[in-house]
Amino acid sequence: MKQYIVDAFTDKPFSGNPAAVCVMDSWPSERFMMQLAMENSLSETAFIVKKNEGYRLRWFTPGTEVELCGHATLASAFVILNFYEKDQDTVRFHTLSGLLTVTRKDQFYEMDFPTYDLKEIPVTAAMEQAFGVRPVKAVLGLDLVCIFDAEEQVRKMLPDQDLLLLLPGRIQNATARGTETDCVSRSFCPKLSIAEDPVCGSAHCQIAAYWAGQLGKKEIRAYQASRRGGSLQCILREDHRILIRGEAALVAISEIVARVE
Repeated sequence: MKQYIVDAFTDKPFSGNPAAVCVMDSWPSERFMMQLAMENSLSETAFIVKKNEGYRLRWFTPGTEVELCGHATLASAFVILNFYEKDQDTVRFHTLSGLLTVTRKDQFYEMDFPTYDLKEIPVTAAMEQAFGVRPVKAVLGLDLVCIFDAEEQVRKMLPDQDLLLLLPGRIQNATARGTETDCVSRSFCPKLSIAEDPVCGSAHCQIAAYWAGQLGKKEIRAYQASRRGGSLQCILREDHRILIRGEAALVAISEIVARVE
């Protein structure tokens, strides 16, 4: 089984968000996929099998399978379009979140993703204790998104992982208006066995949608202010979809020799 390590939402290795991408002829057991995701210890390991005119794609964190992942989809498209379908510029993935299409445009990969309805919820003392700073607003979609007054509050945040587990949503996102971009954010995912996701594409299905409404813009330039850091270009469409663009860089190609159980 071939495995590729690709850094997503960056043009340089060892930045952005790393994902492992496994391209297979047939499906191994879920136990094996879970074991490999734990062995890789990255925020996501993607597994791909050819299906009709596209590919079946599944994502595993070190703790569970997830229904949507942005950076591992970008990394998967990078692998397919550069190593398996070199004469193509578009790849179709069948996933738990439906059909996801990724198109190569120059050095960028543009993902067509769903957006989610955001419902404002009360800011609580638990949120303040978990993040170490009190949000000015909180909205809940697929994940919890907390909005803060200042970019520096987000950049310097040291959240309590145990308290984050008590908050709603699989991922707790902290975001504020940016000084050089439209917004900055960070994503904390203890419920998925990930302390912090370096650059979370799926989170921006909500973060970019929120800031597009606040700023009256359809195009949002976003930066995820993790230690590795990464940039995203987000374009909101009228059909409750979002286009998320990013670059990718290859780090490694390996052969998995462990026995598939």
